Amino acid sequence: MNDIFLRAEHVVKRYAEHTALDDVSISVSRGKIFGLLGPNGAGKTTLIRILNRITAPDSGNILFDGKPFEATDVARIGYLPEERGLYKKMEVGDQAIYLARLKGLSRDEAKKRLRQWFEKFDIMPWWGKKLEELSKGMQQKVQFIITVLHEPPLLIFDEPFSGFDPVNAEILKKEILALRDKGHTVIFSTHNMSSVEEICDDIALINNSHVVLDGNVADIKNRFRSGIYEVTGTGAPLDEDPATYTILSRTETEAQNCYLLHKNEAITNSALARSLAERLELRSFCEQMPSMHDIFIQTVENKES
Repeated sequence: MNDIFLRAEHVVKRYAEHTALDDVSISVSRGKIFGLLGPNGAGKTTLIRILNRITAPDSGNILFDGKPFEATDVARIGYLPEERGLYKKMEVGDQAIYLARLKGLSRDEAKKRLRQWFEKFDIMPWWGKKLEELSKGMQQKVQFIITVLHEPPLLIFDEPFSGFDPVNAEILKKEILALRDKGHTVIFSTHNMSSVEEICDDIALINNSHVVLDGNVADIKNRFRSGIYEVTGTGAPLDEDPATYTILSRTETEAQNCYLLHKNEAITNSALARSLAERLELRSFCEQMPSMHDIFIQTVENKES
């Protein structure tokens, strides 16, 4: 079985004199969560529209499940847009059944699945209410349910946590992870970098219509390691050892000493720890790994400078 579920190859899309996507290629692994990242206006929304066949690329190819992308493949996609689009005057249950039937479910099967999801999200009492009577968070729960109800192999979520309080955002996050664990492939577009670290397996960062960074999240974080460590211990104040480390800052008290160190690139973590253990009684030794937020900012700023 091909491990790549969706591939965009050398996609170009122009609007009048504006190039939204310029030779963009991404590969989305089967059964993984793929983060599609970028600042406003970078080209993410255009790519998502192409992947939903809302618009077509000027050039380039899309391969869906190992084959050229066709109109019938849209039925195998669940899309949650950033701008929600449900009918506010229509009753929630009737609307959900109607939209589920458009995705190929029978009325009975749609009703059965909807009741399961509504009970899971604790919104069953709102079944007969008009959408406009629901809070924004409840409306978004309904739209999420409608997106995943027909159990498509590919799910595309554009800013899915927008408008949710932390408790409900956590509930939705767990559901997205559960969908991945059941074998669904997920494309996840967001500006929330903490969410990326928590749920994404791979990412592509688009800036100014180009892919400027892509790969596995853990590998990318490893690439951006800065060699900075937080160290605490007791004993005599730590002296600098340029062959092993330099001291960036220090806080020394009677209880313990705290240091921020930069490790010599030629030295391993184990060698650094041994060197420090010879000089003080170690209490903690922790590498400062870069956050996806820091990586996002650094990459975008470097490409724009």
